[in-house]
Amino acid sequence: MKWKNQLSVANKVYSYCDLKKVCATFNCDLKKLPYTIRILLESVARNLDEDITQKNVEILARWQATKPTGVIPFKPARVILQDFTGVPAVVDLAAMRDAIVALGGDASQIRPAIPVSLVVDHSVQVDCAKSPAALSYNTKKEFERNTERYQFLKWAQSSFQDFEVIPPETGIIHQVNIEALSNVVLVKKENEANVVFPDTLQGTDSHTTMINGLGVLGWGVGGIEAEAALLGEASYFPSPAVIGVKLVGFLAAGTTATDLALTVTEKLRQENVVGKFVEFFGSGYQTLSLSDRATIANMAPEYGATCGYCPIDKETLDYLAVTGRDKNLIMLVKDYAIANGLFYDEAEEIEYTKVIEINLNQVEPSLAGPKRPQDRIALAKVATDFKNSLTAPVGPHGFGLSPREYEKTVSIDGLKKETLQTGSVVLAAITSCTNTSNPSVMLAAGLLAKKAVEKGLSVPSYVKTSLAPGSKIVTTYLKESGLMVYLEKLGFYLVGYGCTTCIGNSGPLAENVSNAIEENELLTVSVLSGNRNFEGRIHPLIKANYLASPPLVVAYALAGTVQKDLTTTPLGFDQENKAVMLADIWPTTAEINQTIQNFVNPRTFKDTYSNLLDANTRWNAIPTTKSDCYAWDCNSTYIANPPFFDNLTKALPETRELLELAVLAKLGDSVTTDHISPAGAIPLDTPAGRYLQALGVPISDFNSYGARRGNHEIMMRGTFANIRLQNQLIPEKSGGYTRLQPTGKMISIYDAAMHYQTENKGTIILAGKDYGMGSSRDWAAKGPQLLGVKAVLAESFERIHRSNLVMMGIVPLEYCDNQNAKTLGLEGSESFSILLNQTPQVGDTVSIMAKKPDGREISFIAKLRFDAPADIRYWQNQGILPMVIRKKLNT
Repeated sequence: MKWKNQLSVANKVYSYCDLKKVCATFNCDLKKLPYTIRILLESVARNLDEDITQKNVEILARWQATKPTGVIPFKPARVILQDFTGVPAVVDLAAMRDAIVALGGDASQIRPAIPVSLVVDHSVQVDCAKSPAALSYNTKKEFERNTERYQFLKWAQSSFQDFEVIPPETGIIHQVNIEALSNVVLVKKENEANVVFPDTLQGTDSHTTMINGLGVLGWGVGGIEAEAALLGEASYFPSPAVIGVKLVGFLAAGTTATDLALTVTEKLRQENVVGKFVEFFGSGYQTLSLSDRATIANMAPEYGATCGYCPIDKETLDYLAVTGRDKNLIMLVKDYAIANGLFYDEAEEIEYTKVIEINLNQVEPSLAGPKRPQDRIALAKVATDFKNSLTAPVGPHGFGLSPREYEKTVSIDGLKKETLQTGSVVLAAITSCTNTSNPSVMLAAGLLAKKAVEKGLSVPSYVKTSLAPGSKIVTTYLKESGLMVYLEKLGFYLVGYGCTTCIGNSGPLAENVSNAIEENELLTVSVLSGNRNFEGRIHPLIKANYLASPPLVVAYALAGTVQKDLTTTPLGFDQENKAVMLADIWPTTAEINQTIQNFVNPRTFKDTYSNLLDANTRWNAIPTTKSDCYAWDCNSTYIANPPFFDNLTKALPETRELLELAVLAKLGDSVTTDHISPAGAIPLDTPAGRYLQALGVPISDFNSYGARRGNHEIMMRGTFANIRLQNQLIPEKSGGYTRLQPTGKMISIYDAAMHYQTENKGTIILAGKDYGMGSSRDWAAKGPQLLGVKAVLAESFERIHRSNLVMMGIVPLEYCDNQNAKTLGLEGSESFSILLNQTPQVGDTVSIMAKKPDGREISFIAKLRFDAPADIRYWQNQGILPMVIRKKLNT
């Protein structure tokens, strides 16, 4: 190791790559570099090899805030997966083993080169709620539905080294990661030396960024990129701009970390931090608990940044202590971080690309919605904003309905005293990693519930309430504090440990409620403590979805509607018929802090995580098989050998021409990965639903798209199948439909894609701004590739999705400034020919010719979004995974 130094901690000697020596070599000032750049610099300097050169180190050491240059070859220290995205990643690894064996290689060449953890947290659904039996029922159903997937994961755990599976009923990936899996620094043996270095990671969930709250640099990537990383490949990306967010002041009483997270999301979206690193600092930063930091770091995908980093400081060390970490580890974290310039020092004058100031004093209680997490609404304005959204044009802020809809009221079968109205809250869920990792907001919810019950308040029966904590820690302190019983009295019974509602596993509403909504086309609402509220994600019948802190979720459950202004309208009336205002039952800061002090302690964490890998008896009972190559079951509807490597050759394939591409879909702004590849329920009358029916699968066993991501046949049919997708070729109908060219016949997007493939005709997607925003799901790129999509032409791309497209061999193209489909007169009926250079370069532009049915031609220039030399290699290999196989065969 170059630039080596040594450190002694607790009578043990450690070697490390000394950043001060690195900077001395290149005559740069370490104290002026952002902490995120220092961590990247350490990684690049420590991992010098044939791919990572001293020139890469020099470029990063001389990072310029105003104009970052160069490409960073980054090798994370570990990879973390969740089961929705992790299962298809492992399916690819199994398929790669088959492929490499078929080409004369050894199956063992496909194996993790770094530690990999997979947390099973996305599979539990809220089938049963508002009942003491909910947890038992839901977990039983989870195993019944997902046995095939879990058997596959047990095979992977036994057949791959450095691959561990955290079983179901443990918690949400990011909360488990921050509470137990990450040690902030890692140690490994190299030539008999103990080498210490920062924990860094990439994860197949976009909210991997939550770990940044612990001072660990990590972010979400697509499953394809994660597979490459765990196989030892560097991840290449342009040297990032780093935005410094200076926090000043203090959070006022009555505000929460959720309110801060929504404020940060709104502010940074306005500042356009997409694809940039964000780093928090300032006097206000040091007033935030680590859980508060994790809450705002978690939301980095919502504000568009690659990461939202919180540097290591005393609060980091205190959190390690309260979560039961070893004293020697805490000493090592402190001494190493100080020695290597990674410990927060407010006196350092770091040079940021831009500094944005946020005053914590100005944060106010807020929600976000009705369709996007960046659309923050002050609590006092929610009712008015909802009313305005009803008649606003269809889009991120509107539903395009008649003003009469606001007054609509419908009866519910079997209920005489309760009716549904436009804006009724039919689902209230305390869920997701964003908030359930934070004791202050979870205990605030419990305290509010206690006061509400004592005042005699109750939740309307039409509201489906649920509590899905991010780990068992939450259950422990809610029970020990005596607050769980009050949440249960309001219907917030424990339903499972997983993402549940936030990922779309919200389960069914009561039949009479569903019927009332469907039969009357009623616009109803969900309020959840999650981080995602995109269209069609939470529940197929609920069109308006709002993010809120856990105590506000309880408050809106009590109110039963968003038509009430909770700052001026009573939540209800007490036993003496006196109005009960939200302010009357909102817990004080002192009450919350005292409860945290009394019931959140190291013993709880140590007991909970003492048997992390083998605590689940159902999981332990699944038989374990071990083999170099997986024995595929051709009858499985969950796990199937994907066709990505069917025609793989050792030699590079010939360069493909992109001529006469048909438009498969023409889409607008803010198309999310949920629109492209939905995660929730599989509707009956869709290509995927019809496929499962044809195989004899009853609708009760359809499960979700997310759970079936290990089967390409389901996922191809689910691509662009979101019920809220609006293809501009079919403006009168939402869902996965298109017009077949040249006939103009309306058919499903899947059927159109299959038709074009029979004619050996490639396709293209036209899109607006922020194409691919949302989760880091690889199927949003894999699905289009299998449907025959060769290129995507958009006004702008979200970072992860652009990368995923390239890694699947799809060409991302961006309109030049001030141009889009409308200005160019592109209607979607054209055929597109893209004149791509045989040896494309980073920063190239390409000529595109769009030919209309009447023969008229529109010619224009577009930007080729190959952002790094590695992107070109991926395209030449028809994807990163074929490239890895070829590379392994040649070593």
